[in-house]
Amino acid sequence: MNPFGEITILSLEQATVLPYLTYRLAMDGARVIRLEHPKFGDPNRMVGEPIDGEERMNQYFLPINAGKEAITLNLGEAKGRELLKRLILELDVDIFATNQLPSSYAKLGIAPETLREIKPELIWLGVSGFGPEHVEAAYDPILQARGGLMEMTGEVGGEPQVMGIPLPDMGTSEHAYGALMKALFTRERNGEGATLQLSMFASTVSWLTVPITLSSSFGVPVTRRGNTHQFFSPVSVYPTVDGFIYLAVGNDRQWAELVKLPEFQHLDKPEYEKNLGRNRDVENLNMAMADITSRLESADLIAKLKAIRLPVSKIQTIPELVADPLVKPMLLKSKDPKTGLEITLAPPPYSTSFLEERGRELSFPPRFGEHNAEVFGQLGFEQAELNDLQEQGII
Repeated sequence: MNPFGEITILSLEQATVLPYLTYRLAMDGARVIRLEHPKFGDPNRMVGEPIDGEERMNQYFLPINAGKEAITLNLGEAKGRELLKRLILELDVDIFATNQLPSSYAKLGIAPETLREIKPELIWLGVSGFGPEHVEAAYDPILQARGGLMEMTGEVGGEPQVMGIPLPDMGTSEHAYGALMKALFTRERNGEGATLQLSMFASTVSWLTVPITLSSSFGVPVTRRGNTHQFFSPVSVYPTVDGFIYLAVGNDRQWAELVKLPEFQHLDKPEYEKNLGRNRDVENLNMAMADITSRLESADLIAKLKAIRLPVSKIQTIPELVADPLVKPMLLKSKDPKTGLEITLAPPPYSTSFLEERGRELSFPPRFGEHNAEVFGQLGFEQAELNDLQEQGII
């Protein structure tokens, strides 16, 4: 039995932070209906190359929107706001979510007090850049810059860099997921809904546990360190004959095992016996490590290091990652019934019964307004009425 099969989410979403959250919920088996403006829609629909030359179905939109339904509704019109209320009541919506600017809540009729007045048990979720009291917009790199992540990313002494993934976006999605789970649990216990406000900035800052404490409490400078670790050595990327590996020696026992290998024996020095000593001479130690590893092939070196249980890995490309025997069985698929195109999707962090029952396949990312007839039909609208609403710019 799928415990999320009776959960319905109506999400006024765009970009990444909220679509990734509802993608996670769709993978749990919840019904997710994404809500878009009938003219403008989600800007991410138009990013990247279009599939089959189709408008508003571009490649960048696809990865985090499978498993959902899509409707259009103009909340700038009174009739649109009335339809929103009907959707919440007549579809028995459990969660309403939005990542619109908080300054737009009132004029769109989506403020928590407005929607929870008509359905007190509703769980209302708002995700914004800096919280509901602040009107400024925020893209992920802006949050990385202000939130300290770029200060922590890049080469030693080099320019700040953005991270390879949008952690403020996707990290906030995960924090919102946890908040929703708590709200659903509480509602199951006492029947009460909830108003949840998540700040992407607060989410971003919360990841900086060690940097904030060491800097604020002990005056320890914490900044970019490239591929090394500020407190453990040797930890870095090392060249090989045919590529690169990442090796992380996390304690003195592991170091003692490493220097028993013939190739590394000459590094068995008293001053390197403890991590503190290795860390004090990290530049020379890393140069010596690189001199050794650069003479060895990646596969042979990795085999030797794994044999003594040292944490090590080849630095995989994305195609190599997808082919990894641990990853391949986790991946999801989605097939377009219109074109036959099948896409590969990133998996959830853990499997769900819903996905296993469906052969790890989700419905194809929805086209713009694809489910208008189906969803509004559940409110009793006939096609002629929907055509009229479309002509009026309501849907």
